[in-house]
This record gives sequence, structure tokens and C-alpha cells, in this order.
Amino acid sequence: MGSEQHTSPKSDIEIARQAELRPIVEVAGELGIGEENLLPYGHDKAKVSLDYIRTLADRPDGKLILVAGITPTRAGEGKTTATVGLGDALRRIGRQAAICLREPSLGPCFGMKGGAAGGGYAQVVPMEDINLHFTGDMHAIGAAHNLLAALVDNHLYWDNECGIDSRRVVWRRVVDMNDRALREITAGLGGVTNGYPRTDGFDITVASEVMAILCLAEGLTDLRERIGRIIVGYDRAMNPVHAADLEADGAMTVLLKDAIQPNLVQTLEHTPTFIHGGPFANIAHGCNSVLATRTALKLSDYVVTEAGFGADLGAEKFFDIKCRSAGLKPDCAVIVATIRALKMHGGVTEDKLDHENLVAVAKGFDNLARHVENTRGFGVPVVVALNRFSTDTKAEFDMVRQACAELDILCVACDHWAEGGAGAVELAEAVVDLVERDGAEFRYLYPEDMPLWDKIRTVAQNIYRAQGIIADQKVRDQIARYQETGYGHFPVCIAKTPLSFTTDPNVKGIPKNHVVPVREVRVANGAGFLVAICGNIMTMPGLPRRPAARNVRIDADGNVDGLA
Repeated sequence: MGSEQHTSPKSDIEIARQAELRPIVEVAGELGIGEENLLPYGHDKAKVSLDYIRTLADRPDGKLILVAGITPTRAGEGKTTATVGLGDALRRIGRQAAICLREPSLGPCFGMKGGAAGGGYAQVVPMEDINLHFTGDMHAIGAAHNLLAALVDNHLYWDNECGIDSRRVVWRRVVDMNDRALREITAGLGGVTNGYPRTDGFDITVASEVMAILCLAEGLTDLRERIGRIIVGYDRAMNPVHAADLEADGAMTVLLKDAIQPNLVQTLEHTPTFIHGGPFANIAHGCNSVLATRTALKLSDYVVTEAGFGADLGAEKFFDIKCRSAGLKPDCAVIVATIRALKMHGGVTEDKLDHENLVAVAKGFDNLARHVENTRGFGVPVVVALNRFSTDTKAEFDMVRQACAELDILCVACDHWAEGGAGAVELAEAVVDLVERDGAEFRYLYPEDMPLWDKIRTVAQNIYRAQGIIADQKVRDQIARYQETGYGHFPVCIAKTPLSFTTDPNVKGIPKNHVVPVREVRVANGAGFLVAICGNIMTMPGLPRRPAARNVRIDADGNVDGLA
């Protein structure tokens, strides 16, 4: 989720702490959800029951608005604040609106960002709870995932009825923290009573297939069936062994029985907000849960949701994985851009982004134009939200607007960080006008029956503008086996750096004719997609030199500081 670096006399957490929250039953009541259909977590957050969600099936859907972004700086360009600001602004112009976001992970909260609930006066609250343990969904996902890992090793320890080859166990462990020391480990040391020694490793929880399954499942029955299809390893004949073969699907589903129910909170302006599920877009599919999105669509005229990182990752996966799986049809996309990011893509170093540089803005504009072109390629109309920072100049804004106009791109300057929904009213009016006037002719990037290798290549060539993809023979053979053994219809989820169209985070702008190296592939059989790990991207991130955790404090009254 994006963050912003505006100058303000108050920090994000100070603004959030001073907010007057409405009881969550009142917020739910605005959507027509009765108190009896809520599972409250205190007074300001609640889960919406699955029984109630099932009663909404025959209602018509509202309009679905996706917020994505350009290739970001390391600080992010404010997609979450733009999503919140747009939702608040739609209500200001008389539209019934709801917002759908992902749940923050402790990894980035204590790593790079220090918080992920929006910023300034465009936040979701209670901010501290959302950024920390919230309703326990992340912990439930980690527990379910690691239960399966424990059952695999226990199966190996006893009679191994399924004949799992211990060298071919593919189910790793997870933890919701950036911990590079756990990327590769050796388990089972210490003698016979501790099991069979073998190499293993950890991913961050948001990269877990259980997370992806939770976010794509239609309900408890679908959740259990998907969990049962998870591949934990292979026998010596290379036949897959599934979670259901270990009878793990029942207990795992029990651990997730509350986590699957969407969470309801509010913005500072009391706009209903569903925050549910949290896969990263750089290493997973980057979208909040299907259940939350569908619930919001049944209860609102407009639903604003976010896809992680740049549109090359988040939006592509939203369209080709989430929308394909759930049958969703987005009506409009908003691409968030900043003058700072344009200057970065124009060659300016991070320490000089606050200085006016029209030459760099003009050069960096190509990155924004490519993201708009890519998104329009899915048949979805696009609005650019130019997220204003205090260091931006009028000349820079005018240059971006003129460049957008020359390409027939609608560009709106936004001040939601400083002004809340009032600072995004023009954006809301532009979105409504575009949706009601033009509409969308949504289409996927590739057909379901395209071979897996060609799907990866299609994303690389059409979205990243690469010359092609490469992989060593072992990876190519593995993709061929997946194709031959029944997974060829899966969409692909490409894991790569979010900081470039290439797999090199240092390459900015709009590179062309580069090559995308596919280092590893994993089949997420329960989620229903193939993960292609490209370049040096890690499914277990590491902490930066100075982690955000070092700035987090709590005082004697229980007030938290440093989460922003």
C-alpha cells in the first residue's frame, strides 16, 4: 500500500488518533447491514457474516473502480490514500460508495513503510489496529499454512503412506515478518526423534498459497476444496501429493472459519471500508478478497478498490487472475502518479526529487503513458490522478496535464492527503462521468487455453515490453510438465521487482527489448494459478538498514507512535 511524504503539522497517527469514529453498527447500517449480521471486534471494527453475504446473491452489482499506479519510488505514490480519498469524494457528490483494501502485513509495517492504512486526511481507522493484529486474519492464515507444514513432516516421520519423497517437498513455512535469515533452513536436526533432516525455508505470510486461496474463495465449502487441492510435494514417480491426501483440509479450514469473513471499518469521513486479505502484488496476486469485493458491490453504487504496486503488476493480476476467477468486470481504472515519480523516471536521484525539473518530468512522463496504454488495453477507461505533494510546482503540473491532453488522457490533480474527500471531488466527478458516459469493454490479456509458457511471455512482451523470456532447461521442463499434467488452463502470477518494468529495480523509465529471466515456477493448485518467479525477487523480503520498527514506540497511556 502506498505512502506519502507531504509536509504536515500532524503525523498520520496523530490525525487518526484525533478522529471521532462512529460505532461500526452505524457504519454497517448505512450499507443496510443489520447488527445481527456483524461479528464485532470492539466498537469500531467487525466481520460481516457469511450467512448474510449469501443473501445478497441476487442483488445487482454496483460499479467497480480499480486504483493502480505508475512504477513507484521506494516510498510509494499514494495509491491507498487515493483509494480512500476517491471513496470519500464519491460520497460527497451524492454516490453511495464503499472501499475495498488489503490488510497490511507486519513485514512492511516494521520494515520500509511503518504503516499502510492511507495517510493524512485520507485514512482508514482504527489505524493502529489495522496496521498491527487487526482481527487476527494474518495469524490465522499463518497458523493454517504452518499446520500443513507440520503435518507434512509428521507424515514423513511416521509411516509416509503417501510415499512423499523428502527431497521433493514443496510446501515451505511462513511467518508475517521480513526475516531474510529464514529464506533457506535445515529442519529435522538433532536426532531420530526430531524427524528426517531436510532443507526447507520460509516465505512471508502474504506470499502463502493459503492467503491466495482465502482471497479467491467463494465461501467455506470452496475454501476447503481449494485447500485440499494444495500440492505439498511429490512421490518418487513425480505424482503430486495434496493436502487432502494428508487429511489436512478440515483442520486448516477450521482455523480460517473466522478469517474468511470480510472485515468492515471506516475512513476518517466514515465511508464504509472492507479490509480483507493481503497478498503482495510483487510476489503474489496483489488484491483484496473476492468475498469483500462482491459484498461491497452488492451493497453500494460505487466500489473503489486497489491493486498493489504499479499497474504492470497489481492491475494485470487484478484483471487476469482475480476478475477471471470471480467473473468481475471493472468499469474504470485510476492510475495514480506523482511529480516525484516522474522525475525519478526522468533520471533524477532520490535526494533531488523535491527540486523543480521540467526536463526530467517530460522524460519520466513516458512511464505514466505506458501504464495508461497497458490498462486501456484491457478495455477499461482510465483517469490519471496526479497526487499532489507540497514540493510540486505549477509549471510541473501544467506540463503533465498538457502531456496527458496530447494523448487524450484525462488528468486530475488531487489533494486528498491534505483535504480528505474534498481534495478528490474533481477526481470523483471525472470517474462518474467516464463510467456513465463511456463504459468499459473489459477483456483479458490472454485466453485460458494459451500454453503456460506463452502466457508468461505474453505478459512480459505486452505489459513489460520485453523482447521475450528466458529460463534454464530445468524450469522449462517443469513448465512443460505442468502444461501436460492438467494445469495449462491456469493464469500466471509473475513475481518480480515492483520498481521497474524489467527485473532490475535500477532500470527506470520505459525500457524496451529487455529479457525477463524466469528463475523458478510454482503451481498454486488450490488458488488456481502458476507463479513465475523472475529475476532476483524474494518471496521472503529482508529488512532495510534502518527498519521502521526502530521508530515504533508506546507511551505510558498506551498510545502508539511511529506507524507512519
